[in-house]
Amino acid sequence: MAPQQSLQTLLRRRFPANHTDALVRHFQAMMAKYQESSWEQAILKGGKFVEATLKAIWVSSGKPLPPSRKFKVGTIITGLANAPSGTLDDSLRITIPRACEFVYDIASNRGARHDPAEVDPNEIDAAVVVATCSWIIAETIRYSQGGAQDPASVATVLSGLSQRRYPQVEEVDGRVYFHLKKISARKVALLSLWHRHPRRIPKADLIAAIERHHFSADNARLAVKRLAKVVDEDHTGAFRLLQPGLAEAESLIGTDLKISRKGR
Repeated sequence: MAPQQSLQTLLRRRFPANHTDALVRHFQAMMAKYQESSWEQAILKGGKFVEATLKAIWVSSGKPLPPSRKFKVGTIITGLANAPSGTLDDSLRITIPRACEFVYDIASNRGARHDPAEVDPNEIDAAVVVATCSWIIAETIRYSQGGAQDPASVATVLSGLSQRRYPQVEEVDGRVYFHLKKISARKVALLSLWHRHPRRIPKADLIAAIERHHFSADNARLAVKRLAKVVDEDHTGAFRLLQPGLAEAESLIGTDLKISRKGR
């Protein structure tokens, strides 16, 4: 299995293709909306993701779906929980459905139980929806790829899904942009590696990412050199961020979030 294998391919090993494609599509749409700071839309996409995930589990358990107008998330969750023990993996029978119920409850009651005068409820709800949906899709991949011949590749995909997501990061057709208040060439390089972690980035691609943020080629090459203490470079010249670099990148993102909120 190649590390770049698609989420759809990883999930199709044990789940029906049409529902697998739908849940991945809704997951990616949710992430895109979250990165655009479109909190309510991210929550809505999270609800759609939950519906598609439960349909995939239900059909994979050998049961037919009800007509669309009669499909109820609560009914499916109860039906999975009542499946005889041993006939369905406990993760599919109990754990994932409970996480789905939590997300769906938020998606169905956006901001209704919050005091809007104190906080932006949609932003907080979107953050927990994204984190929970990332766990859900990671758990479905773990189940689908049980006994896989290349568990290290699966672990790489799961690690990427569990990485925290931020609205200052935008990805367009594989090209990543960082919308921070104050950005330098070195910060772009650091955040590019953080965003790709735990996968590596070839030196040429890292330089291209910096130049895409309107820095010169000379500045880009210098920025890469300045990362020497926080990266591991393999024999091919590809870089991976070390733990000190990960911590520095998280700090940059967190600081920028605080600045953005104060400026509102």
